Amino acid sequence: MTGSIRSRPVRGAAVAAAGAVVLAACGSPSEREDEGGDLTTLRVGATPLPHAEILEFVDENLAEEEGLSLDIQEYTDYNQPNAALTEGELDANYYQTVPFLETYLEGNPDADLEYVADVHLEALGLYSAGEESLDDLPQGAEVGVPNDASNLGRALDLLAAEGVVELDEDAGQVPGEGDITGSDLDVEITPVEAAQLPRSLEDLDAAVVNGNYALEADLPANANVLAWEDSEDNEYANGLVVRSEDLDSEDVRTLDELLHRPEVREYMEETWDGVVVPVGETAE
Repeated sequence: MTGSIRSRPVRGAAVAAAGAVVLAACGSPSEREDEGGDLTTLRVGATPLPHAEILEFVDENLAEEEGLSLDIQEYTDYNQPNAALTEGELDANYYQTVPFLETYLEGNPDADLEYVADVHLEALGLYSAGEESLDDLPQGAEVGVPNDASNLGRALDLLAAEGVVELDEDAGQVPGEGDITGSDLDVEITPVEAAQLPRSLEDLDAAVVNGNYALEADLPANANVLAWEDSEDNEYANGLVVRSEDLDSEDVRTLDELLHRPEVREYMEETWDGVVVPVGETAE
């Protein structure tokens, strides 16, 4: 595997009061209760922003009263969390969209994973370090896009919606570079690993950047936003993913319910002001 992983410690005070937590390598979440039997630890993989911070908010404010404690494992690329979940190193992950998961499963048919429910949307943004508007993009502009199939297709849809490129009408749900039929600006599309796009922005005329990586690099404050992805009826919401055998687990359902609490919705809206948009039915 590539990239790095960092584990956020389980909430110390609550665990100390309840007793030591048993983290078995295998078994369902309900089999890994602390010695006092009060809390069940769920190991959840996530990218740092906003996913891990949302999970941390849930862990610190809501989880204990519902009998859960979250062991949050942070990943810095998009490939590791699904592999870790498949191998039993995690009980769930929270970082991806349905199209991303579908693409992953096509290439990894032995991974028996299920999407639980939408939690939030991170609108893609077209950012530039030098240009102030779409009208300022020069002829032959070099535009960076994420290099994984799902997010590349999503980026091309945004560029097509803004008239930067034209796509074949038969491109399908996830267009690729080969589906570009024209560009009035004759732009050059440059696929880059999604996590590296903010660092590459100085070498590009513009780049389509995923919301989590844009937040990590503080792009909304430090770069010009030329266009936003439309959030209405957007299929690219992020949600919780588990192994199929755990889809109906009470603990997984509890975590999903917590992620839809009004307190979590308010936390997202106040912390990321429009970049992270809560979606899905709000839990009472």
